[in-house]
Amino acid sequence: QVQLVESGGGLVQAGASLRLSCAASGRTFTTYALGWFRQAPGKEREFVAAANFGNTYYGDSVKGRFTISRDNAKNTVYLQMNSLKPEDTAVYYCAASRLLGFPRGASQFDYWAQGTQVTVSS
Repeated sequence: QVQLVESGGGLVQAGASLRLSCAASGRTFTTYALGWFRQAPGKEREFVAAANFGNTYYGDSVKGRFTISRDNAKNTVYLQMNSLKPEDTAVYYCAASRLLGFPRGASQFDYWAQGTQVTVSS
């Protein structure tokens, strides 16, 4: 059974940092893109970042502030979030995609974690 389990969300002040982790189990995800999405109340799910075959790519709103990394030996992906802003407040989801290339759409990801809340106060 494929499972993605997140950790690391919380409440922080603007300008602070947080690191999210997502551990995958049930199969080897070396050939999968592992990524992060977020969804704020009343908004669509937004692509944040993903890592695939040694490449990383980001959504425009987080470039330069967030860094994604993955440890294939641990089947784990991380999202380091720096210089957090109140508009970063959302539920953050880890996801895995079987697609080659650089998938960005939520429909292109096959497996999802349960979500973790990140709240940034001003």
